[in-house]
Order: sequence, then C-alpha cells, then structure tokens
Amino acid sequence: MPIPPEVTGEEIDPDVRQELMSLPKGLAEDVARNLVMVAQLIDEDPEKAYGYSRVALRLASRVAAVREAAGFAAYATQKYSEALAEFRAARRMSGGVELWPVMADCERGLGRPERALAMAGEPEVQKLDKAGQVEMRLVAAGARRDMGQLDAAIVTLQSPELASSAVHPWTARLRYAYADALLAAGRESEAREWFAKALEADKDGSTDASDRLAEMDGVEFVDAFDESEDEAEETEESEDSREADVVELDDEDDRDGDKG
Repeated sequence: MPIPPEVTGEEIDPDVRQELMSLPKGLAEDVARNLVMVAQLIDEDPEKAYGYSRVALRLASRVAAVREAAGFAAYATQKYSEALAEFRAARRMSGGVELWPVMADCERGLGRPERALAMAGEPEVQKLDKAGQVEMRLVAAGARRDMGQLDAAIVTLQSPELASSAVHPWTARLRYAYADALLAAGRESEAREWFAKALEADKDGSTDASDRLAEMDGVEFVDAFDESEDEAEETEESEDSREADVVELDDEDDRDGDKG
C-alpha cells in the first residue's frame, strides 16, 4: 500500500522504535512507516488502517507492538476474533496486562459477555493501572447490559472514580456510560445530571453528551444545508405556480379576444 513520502517512520512512539531495533534497519523503517499510517488512519478510516496493519504484520509478525497494532486495527473494523488473536499474541510476547480490557471487550463483540465478566474478576485486573481498571469496569458494565442486567450494570459503574470530582482522560466516558445506563433504566432526571457531568469533563469531544442532553431537552437540530435545499424547492414551486397562473390568464385573454 502506498505511503506518503513525508511519513518517515520517525513519528513512531519511542517504545515501539525500541522494539523495532531487533529488525534490520531497512525493514524496521518499512514497518515503522506502516505503523505510523495505522495510527494516523485508525479513527478516520479504519479499513485503510487495517490494510497497513496487515502489511506491518507480514513484515514483522514477531514484534509485540506490531501484533498489538494489528489487533487494534482489527478491533476498529469489528473483526473481533482476529483482534483477540492478535492481542493474545502481543500479550504472550510482552508479558503485560494492558490489553486485558480490550480483550474482554472482544469477547463481548463475539457475543460472549459472560466470558468478559469472568475476565473482569481475574487477578490480571488488579495489575492494571487506574485507567485500565476503569476501562475494565466499563467493559463489565457493557457485558451486564448485553445480558439484560441493567441494574447490575448501573451498580458496576458506581465507584470512587465515578464519584470523584477530579477529571482524568477516562472521566467523561465513565460518566457518559453511567448516564446512558440510567436513561435505559428510565431514570431520566439522574441521567440528565450525569450527561451534563460527562459534558463538563469532555474536553476533547470523545462523547456525544451534548447531543444527548439536547435530545432530552427536546431540542432539534436542523441541517442548514437541508434547510436551504427546502427553501430552494419552495421557491421553485412558487415560481412554477406563478408561471402557471400567467399562462392561465393569457389563455383567458385569448378566449375573450376570440369572443370579441
């Protein structure tokens, strides 16, 4: 797959670069450039990112960072079985636990929420950092909802991290998940309060809390482009109507002239 010449591979994370040093220099550069493309495209064009990840995987399948990138690219395109296999491989190579929550979420994607819940109770969770533990809580709550256990999902999300007024990178998503669960349970006033708290913490627009709040308040957003199209159609219809009236009047004048 073509890579823009301005992408050199130097943009790669230093830890990943360290891993790639086990490869011959030219090969390491090729792999790095493909991994940069994965990182750049995974949000805006997951399918393209997936394609670059497969190239990197073909070049360096024995590098943990490559297997991890391939896993995230597969995950972004909802290829959960493939993603889980790549994450397991990366974990075996690195020995870390950071991928545990996303591996559990892959189990959810494969229709196995009970397996995700089992993973939430494994010792690996205690080895996660705070962000990882919050992520695991979100996955566990999602699994509860998958199983129709809405009240249990709400309880799962109730935690010191949710109650804290401090704002962390995961705060908005945690508050949003709690608000969404409350709304699903019919607890609208509480849901509105937590959507507002999610919006307050959402500095980078990672949730659509503002849209959810507007929806709850009965605010409708009209697409300006669509509105202008409607106005143009109304104007066109009005002009057509006037033209028809003129033609009709001309016909009447002709008839009156014939009578005279």
